[in-house]
Amino acid sequence: MSIAITLATMRRILAQLRHDHRTLALLIGVPALLMILLRYVFDQPMVFDRIGPMLLGLFPFTVMFVVTSVATLRERTSGTLERLMTMPLGKLDLLLGYALAFGVIALVQVGVVLLISLTWLGLDLSGSLGSLVLVAVLDALLGMSLGLFASAFARTEFQAVQFMPAFVLPQLLLCGLIIPRDDMATWLQVISDVLPLSYAVEGMQEISTRTDFTATLALDVAVIAAFTVVALLLGAVTLRRRTA
Repeated sequence: MSIAITLATMRRILAQLRHDHRTLALLIGVPALLMILLRYVFDQPMVFDRIGPMLLGLFPFTVMFVVTSVATLRERTSGTLERLMTMPLGKLDLLLGYALAFGVIALVQVGVVLLISLTWLGLDLSGSLGSLVLVAVLDALLGMSLGLFASAFARTEFQAVQFMPAFVLPQLLLCGLIIPRDDMATWLQVISDVLPLSYAVEGMQEISTRTDFTATLALDVAVIAAFTVVALLLGAVTLRRRTA
């Protein structure tokens, strides 16, 4: 690994994103639009105050997964990754460069959504704003790392998008957003306990109901960060230079 190469990779990806207006609109505009729609679908402030914080983490997670998996696959199919790998660029340099670049985008993404939610939409947040930003950014980075990992198993951009139902939808159903995890069948609770999105939702629930940084929230943050690191390491192991 080289810090200079990692930072150069981050700058390259940010430069590409800056000139790709449609991807920027997807990354920053879509989560904000979804929060606006959610607010007026329920049209009840109390319901929005309860569900809104949880979805502040889910929307960036989902969007980051799709964009990252497609972007990584595009670099392989276009030959860009193969050319880069002939240089002194390690796999971890590439993946950490992606993580840093999309981490910056995640901060902007979460900042825009929070600004709209707390002002225009009137979201009443009981917990710490800093904790909410931390968990939301970690959720976005988790989606990014899983997207990098999933892209290794796709040969086309269409296949990369198809992985979203397999990676994301089961977690959405079992994370406790629709029904509390304690009310699920025992075997579903066991599966839910090993899915990272369960801890993302639990962390957001803690923030929306508690004013202090609880031990449960600390555990959720640690688990999300651990899943992100493991997914990045698995992505480094499975990363191929090109798609056959």
